[in-house]
Amino acid sequence: MTKRLPVLLLGALLLLAALPAAQGPFTDVFPPEEFAARRAQVLGRIGEGVAILQGSPERAGEQAFRQGNQFFYLTGVEEPRALLVVDGRTKRSTLYLTSRNERRERAIGAMLYPGEEAQRLTGIEAVEPREQFAAVLSSLAREGRTIYTPFRPEVLGSASAGDVVAYAANTASDPWDGRPSREAAFLQKLHTVAPRSEIRNLDPVLDAMRYIKSPREIAVIREATRIGGEAIMAAMREAEPGLHEYELEAASNYVFRKNGAQGQAYFPLFATGKNSLYSHYHKGTAKLAEGDLVQVDYGPDYKYYVSDITRVFPANGRFTPWQREFYGIYLQLYRSVVSSMRPHAPVSDIIADAVRKMDAAMAAFTFTDPKIKDAATRFVERYRTSKAMSLGHTIGLEVHDVGAGNGTLQPGQVFTIEPAMTIPEDHMGMRLEDSFVVTETGIENLSSFVPIEIADVEKLMAEPGLRQKRR
Repeated sequence: MTKRLPVLLLGALLLLAALPAAQGPFTDVFPPEEFAARRAQVLGRIGEGVAILQGSPERAGEQAFRQGNQFFYLTGVEEPRALLVVDGRTKRSTLYLTSRNERRERAIGAMLYPGEEAQRLTGIEAVEPREQFAAVLSSLAREGRTIYTPFRPEVLGSASAGDVVAYAANTASDPWDGRPSREAAFLQKLHTVAPRSEIRNLDPVLDAMRYIKSPREIAVIREATRIGGEAIMAAMREAEPGLHEYELEAASNYVFRKNGAQGQAYFPLFATGKNSLYSHYHKGTAKLAEGDLVQVDYGPDYKYYVSDITRVFPANGRFTPWQREFYGIYLQLYRSVVSSMRPHAPVSDIIADAVRKMDAAMAAFTFTDPKIKDAATRFVERYRTSKAMSLGHTIGLEVHDVGAGNGTLQPGQVFTIEPAMTIPEDHMGMRLEDSFVVTETGIENLSSFVPIEIADVEKLMAEPGLRQKRR
């Protein structure tokens, strides 16, 4: 006999998860000097040009405002419709904000507006009314100054650069829509207002900067990973046959909000049974059944930074012999990759080392199901024949973060690996994922505290969860 999650408790958890995070006009995650150092890097890369960035607009309806990642990265400002000008000639930055609106302040709280207080909070040399930006742009146009601005649509959370680029392209090419992105419209205005200016893409500059994380950024990602790991562990404790995938998600969302996350890093993947074959399964309505394996891939948006962890566990808390074989060989192959990673090493060397370890693991493993052996063999061969110069994907402000390395693991890089092993004929997928940071001396697994060994998974699932279930 088990106790079901009381309806009132489930409702409370879902309501809590839907509430927007408390928000100020300037972030408390980094001091102003962190953002000043980033703007200084931009100055070092644009010569006597000028960089112009738009902040995000307010959202329609009663939705919490979230700044775009590029603008946040350079300012920490969480006010809508802000503008930033970084002048390579004067070596100064100017922030343009909407003027004070007391009616708005009475409705939603204090706002950041032009003046000395905004300069003090942000560390930006000048903070002026937004209405002055047009005159400044006209002056730059008369001088024919080179203008750098992001060409790529801004990412606002729960997405990555590739997602927003694809969405913008699909929208623009739709014969019944055809809208340009906000950035494309801004770019067109710049060409119109400043026809003598060369307009260059700022995205490669910022992408290269964001690829290597500062110590402060790593500290925030570490906390995001702690929250994400605790959330997945909460879902594992709740799991049992008869619950829906979305009920596990509710437990994770509670942990997110309890720990100050402002949202989700990406759309949650809670996939039971055959749903695990789909790498981006989002429906989340299926019931866990006896004999199912459950895959959970979820992470929070915490102070604009994210984590990304995936775990697989049995719906009833105990691995069957078949599940032990499927999970067991995958885990050995996964660990072959993890144990081969080292700082400064070429990724091609890491993959070659991992394949040697995989071959040894395959030779020593006792297979009873030919389908599992075939799946594992395909897994190893993909690595053996891989020409890729990456192991997984970087994380940071986005779950698939921007930037490209030099083919080695560089200190300050934060990334995940998430290799998949599948048995398509049985509609079964297996994928684990951890978040790693590269240091000068090694590779740190930020999510190592989340159980991954079979015995540890079963032990965790025997613990009481929010529903105080009984096995």
